[in-house]
Amino acid sequence: MKNKNTYVAIMAGGIGSRFWPASRDSHPKQFLDILGVGKSLIRLTFERFLKVCPPENILIVTNKKYRELVKEHLPELEYSQILCEPSMNNTAPCVAYTALRLKAMNEDANFIVAPSDHVILKEDFFIRQLEKALAFTAKNDALVTLGITPTRPDTGYGYINFGEETELGVHQVKRFMEKPDLETAKQFLDSGDYLWNGGIFIWHTNSILKAFRENAPDILDILEKGKSYYNTDKEQAFIDETYPTTPRISVDFAIMEKALNIYTIPSDIGWSDLGTWNSLYAFREKDEKGNVVDGKLIMDETKDCFIRTQEGKLTVVKGLDNFILVDEGDILLIYPKDLEQEIKGVVGAYKKDLPEFF
Repeated sequence: MKNKNTYVAIMAGGIGSRFWPASRDSHPKQFLDILGVGKSLIRLTFERFLKVCPPENILIVTNKKYRELVKEHLPELEYSQILCEPSMNNTAPCVAYTALRLKAMNEDANFIVAPSDHVILKEDFFIRQLEKALAFTAKNDALVTLGITPTRPDTGYGYINFGEETELGVHQVKRFMEKPDLETAKQFLDSGDYLWNGGIFIWHTNSILKAFRENAPDILDILEKGKSYYNTDKEQAFIDETYPTTPRISVDFAIMEKALNIYTIPSDIGWSDLGTWNSLYAFREKDEKGNVVDGKLIMDETKDCFIRTQEGKLTVVKGLDNFILVDEGDILLIYPKDLEQEIKGVVGAYKKDLPEFF
């Protein structure tokens, strides 16, 4: 039987600019069927968490402009379950807001925070790991993160240096590490003492609010002013007025790198954050020349490419090696795979002058 005190908060407010031109400000990555399975990423995430708690215990935290998109993809939810941020202030204010709302709903709420756009292949094991974490946070003043077992020396992720096992499967965290260079990432992988930080957190409302009081009181001071408004019809007006004044900082910087009661559960769950075209390329099956192809193509002397074209369009490609080619109709992206981290910069550089394409 599912615990009535267990909740899930799905973070769905990002733009996914590294997935441009498919992901845009008006219709970001979490609302796309990026895997070609007939369901958006947010839909897949929602259905995954139904194994943890009933739908009425799931909250979606998103930007106000995506409220109707969330409802369209998750019609089971009431509007009251969609927490609408008026500004994008990163994850620390988002988590504090969610914890205060849950505290108003249930004094004993124990909850999971997870992104809306990740892929997890080993779902049953993932659920068991979450249940282990929830049991731990229900009885301990602890902030827990699922540490993803690394499969390669990736420089695109933060790392968790973990220590001794304090309880079956639960380890104390020594420190969080920012994205390393390649040589350092190789050392992390070889040591066996590091995990990827996948941004999946588990904690009791009392524990995370205490952590904010001790480590990021400026955020809590602002959002606690409306304590009596949470879970009432006055909540949104208060959030609209005060939320934009909170510091723009991630929960990693504000809390996880400072608090002393941080734990991790190493988890080989078949995880991908699908943060970039390269990560989608790595996830997908490839043809005999290492290409991932969506669409109708004639290809010659083309290898190790990710190619996504429009339905009903024939595309002819010759001589491409290690490229991303994405055709979204009004935008054609052709970019070296090794330089894909630059795509976010392209969006930032041209969004103001060409907003209709971003």
